[in-house]
Amino acid sequence: MVIAHNIYPEDRISLREVGLRDGLQMVQTFPDTLGKKKWIEQEYSAGVRHFEVGSFLPALKYPMFADVLEVVAIVSNLPDAHGAALALNKRGTIDALQSGVAEIGCVLSASAEHNLANTRRSQSETLREIDNLCRMRDATDHKPLVSVGLAMSFGCSLSGAVNPKDVLCLVEKCYELGADMVSLADTVGYAGPNQVSDLVAAASKLASGKILGVHLHDTRGMGIANASAALDEGVHMLDGAMGGLGGCPFAPNATGNVVFEDLVFLCESKGFKTGINIEELTKIRDLITEEMPTESLYGAVAKAGIPKGFEVSH
Repeated sequence: MVIAHNIYPEDRISLREVGLRDGLQMVQTFPDTLGKKKWIEQEYSAGVRHFEVGSFLPALKYPMFADVLEVVAIVSNLPDAHGAALALNKRGTIDALQSGVAEIGCVLSASAEHNLANTRRSQSETLREIDNLCRMRDATDHKPLVSVGLAMSFGCSLSGAVNPKDVLCLVEKCYELGADMVSLADTVGYAGPNQVSDLVAAASKLASGKILGVHLHDTRGMGIANASAALDEGVHMLDGAMGGLGGCPFAPNATGNVVFEDLVFLCESKGFKTGINIEELTKIRDLITEEMPTESLYGAVAKAGIPKGFEVSH
């Protein structure tokens, strides 16, 4: 779809900060709406334009996302900013479509066992929900992008190895159903660069002009290396979380996302201009520490700083 490439242009890298959704899934404390507003506005001032803002889930069970409508509106009011939010069921889909959010994400796992644990649905049932979401989207005046995060694309902590052929079948099916973007997710950090290169190269052939992204976790310290491999294969949409926040509550031993600040530095060092000022970006860690004092933050750039003479985006 043309609109997808307007939001995720093929001629430059788009980096999405997922701290306010993926990053808050397993935290003990979380920012209130004002704290989230400051988080977004400071990132925006640093040059971030893509935000994952929350999930449409029951507020009593998931209080960290109770203000998702307000957070969607915060991003929507920023020029050229793009917000995405997760919907995992029909009720969430209806609420997401009514919210005016620019992108609705859903999760399908390449592991049947994890899909059941994560969503209480079979893979076939989840595919039907993706189909319904795309049909409902097409029937509305407001036509948000539909993106699918393909969890456990590189291996599963519940069921072990995942056959790449099975992953590619699901990638193809999601595009056929009408998804604008599919992101290959290394949910528990199983992958190495060669595995990422091979799967990204094969999946790119199925995209047929649509968007292919990657969503990497740093469980075994391979997040940046894997992101570099994805960039080398032509991926131009990558996720990361400030300070490496995040994890999956339904995946044993899952830890945080690839550190967003380090991801920006990687892209800039490889010659991909992100439009994000790393020095300004790292200052946001102070806000996160203030809002969530019990959470550990990670990242090499924040610790060591920018190399002398390194040209940063402005």
